[in-house]
Amino acid sequence: MVRVVGATRLTRITGEDSRNRTASRFGITATDLGILWDDGRDGVLVAFGDTYGEGWGGRGAGPKSADWRFNVIARSTSTDLDAGLDFDWVLPREDGAAGQFLPADRSAREHTVIPTSGIAIGGRNYLHYMSVRRWGMPGVWHTNYGALAHSDDGGRTWTKSATAVWPNSGQRWWSRFRRRDPGGHPFQMIGFAGVVDGRVHLLGTPSGRFGSGHLARVRAEDLLEPAAYEYWTGSSWSSDVLGAEPVLSAPVAELSVQFNRHFGQWFAVHLDEHRAAIVLRTAPELTGPWTDGEVLVAGARYPGLYGGFQHPWSADGPAIHFTLTQWIPYNVDLFRADLA
Repeated sequence: MVRVVGATRLTRITGEDSRNRTASRFGITATDLGILWDDGRDGVLVAFGDTYGEGWGGRGAGPKSADWRFNVIARSTSTDLDAGLDFDWVLPREDGAAGQFLPADRSAREHTVIPTSGIAIGGRNYLHYMSVRRWGMPGVWHTNYGALAHSDDGGRTWTKSATAVWPNSGQRWWSRFRRRDPGGHPFQMIGFAGVVDGRVHLLGTPSGRFGSGHLARVRAEDLLEPAAYEYWTGSSWSSDVLGAEPVLSAPVAELSVQFNRHFGQWFAVHLDEHRAAIVLRTAPELTGPWTDGEVLVAGARYPGLYGGFQHPWSADGPAIHFTLTQWIPYNVDLFRADLA
């Protein structure tokens, strides 16, 4: 079993008090998430959620008048992660400040567009995002759908797929998942795990922070075709999402998954809302069995924490690096966790 020896906050990576001085350089005074993936071009892309500039209120998200952008994206080539995470560029808009890279859906009642996971395959970057319809009480929100966007120029321009959309509606599956997984459809937020046996594997959760994790796979060439996906039923693969059974017990939120070569185990890092902690769960196979989870960072020490996204270049040694957000000060830090 993998044991957590301890976790250390290394440095802040967003905000003016960070090593990247993002307020003065990029118009990013406050932001969250920091989802990391290898871009297939010797760099790492870093996607952030709701982002604010001058006039930010100083406590959590908002106000909307503070140059609100639904999402922004940066690139890093830092290899000495203990020294921090430096941004080579942040995708700009015309005035030079960080620009929103995933546009709003004007056809939907939509509050914001939030990235959840990314992966690079065959020279193309894919990003999963959720269309948030409305926020509810803490830890609860409702989505219109989860969907994929893609970029063929290293993350500088993005296209929302017209086909790779998983609507969060429909009575046929709603009653099946509602009791077990508040939030509805089990693939509204995902964590790309990578390519295994020629297929892209991913774990999905419903919207909000109280659902369980389900496993899906698809051939890389069919990534944008929902009908081509298969779902793990607990004993076999099925083309029917209704057959999906949890592999990660609830509550799972802001999921990050990768194979750790040093330990020879799959690592799932996520927020456990019941424990108010970022936890590490491990398994020999993506199908499980998964451990209940070791606490990486406790909310008692870092109140209002969430996220927990693993750095893809941190899977070859006895430590992992990951990003973590706190609601206050609503910025992103880089952590290191030592394991044994």
